Amino acid sequence: MYYTVWKSTANGNWYWNLKAANHEKIATSEGYVTKQGALHSIELVKGSNNAPVIEI
Repeated sequence: MYYTVWKSTANGNWYWNLKAANHEKIATSEGYVTKQGALHSIELVKGSNNAPVIEI
């Protein structure tokens, strides 16, 4: 798996995708005003591997 990060030409926000080894999109972020905000959110996702899954 890997992340891609890009800046939208439409609104200037930064986004990321999490992609599988076969390059299929697994997750997409919300928009962030700064690249640093997008990169920070990637780190939060990476650190959440022990978060419980709760069915609602």
